[in-house]
Amino acid sequence: MVYIIRLLASIVQQGLTTVFHFLTINYFAELPPPPATGPMKKIVILGGSFGGISTAHRILKQFSKTGPVKITLVSPNTHFYWNVAAPRAILPGQISDEKVFLPIAAGFKQYNSSQYEIITGRAQSLDFETKTVEIIDESGERTLDYDYLVLATGSRHAGNIPFKTLDTTEKTREALHDYQEQVKKAKTIVIGGAGPTGVETAGELAFEYGKQKRTILLTPATQVLDSAIPSVSKVASDILHRLAVEVKFSTRVISSSPTSSGQIELTLSSGERILTDMYIPTYGVVPNSSYIPASYLDEKGFVKVDQQFRVRGQPNVFAIGDVSNLEPPQVMFVDKQSTHLAKNIVLVLGGKQPVEYKLGPKGLGLQIGRKTGTGHLGNFKIPGFLVHMLRKNLLLDKVAPLVDGSAF
Repeated sequence: MVYIIRLLASIVQQGLTTVFHFLTINYFAELPPPPATGPMKKIVILGGSFGGISTAHRILKQFSKTGPVKITLVSPNTHFYWNVAAPRAILPGQISDEKVFLPIAAGFKQYNSSQYEIITGRAQSLDFETKTVEIIDESGERTLDYDYLVLATGSRHAGNIPFKTLDTTEKTREALHDYQEQVKKAKTIVIGGAGPTGVETAGELAFEYGKQKRTILLTPATQVLDSAIPSVSKVASDILHRLAVEVKFSTRVISSSPTSSGQIELTLSSGERILTDMYIPTYGVVPNSSYIPASYLDEKGFVKVDQQFRVRGQPNVFAIGDVSNLEPPQVMFVDKQSTHLAKNIVLVLGGKQPVEYKLGPKGLGLQIGRKTGTGHLGNFKIPGFLVHMLRKNLLLDKVAPLVDGSAF
């Protein structure tokens, strides 16, 4: 029973971003340190979100076991963006920029400058034969060579919405501010998609504004959170009903067009037309993989990896997080993947064989409004009070330790 309680607490407290982390905290302690001699190994990590930053810190903190290494972290964003808080952050006056945007480079100043480099730029292409990455940064195009490469470039939403990091920190911040202004002025808000993001967003809006604003949630499915177990879906529906959110099932947006009044007219699959002041589509996650040769991607654009996170056919290239196809593109999986990948890289640097990653049970945990929530681990439903108790601040207290590396 104690084991189960610790497991549930870990899942919910970390917002499903550190699922099973407590099971892996002794990974590195078990590893014998390799000789701290030999040529410098170059590790290039593409992506400055959760997966990239946490993996970089984890490897650098094992410097005594890896031998000489230099990590080059390439990110188009100067700041880490805690998008877990986005459903509440789009409401004006709720969360300051300083709490959701933290500078990446500042967190690495604890290390010797010879151990790392932070580049504000993006990958343009890869050449696995020559072990090089073509990137573009403020000064133009340049080539990086690597001994090991980690792809952690994440995913994005199809629209210009701040529920994922956009092209740059500035664009993400501007989009977030734009949403805050739209929410402030809107009387009717329609949300497309009733997955975790859509449900949390509807809950935040309805809790804050009640009947001052009309909140409508659309889903093409026959239930909200259609990937969750039925009991969790029902709990979520009941909470949304109490918050006066209008939920339309088996309904999707066919088209949208601006009107002369400044509103948006949505045409629904049911034939109904809705006039709204704001439309928020929360579906359509797309992997950031355009720089990767197509033969290494699956039909949806995700990187094909084995259970050691190796890109198929490339023993020195790894992919984790949303961009890989091993697990669904959800933040709940990233911490466990990062922990395991860092362990494997340390093993490889020590001349040992990496170990396979074990898939865990699927789960879900979300806040709906600010007084309750719901979730599950496998077929076990997590009590709403526990979700609320551990997720009520949307894990904002975890952001700084993640970015500065003190969490690892």
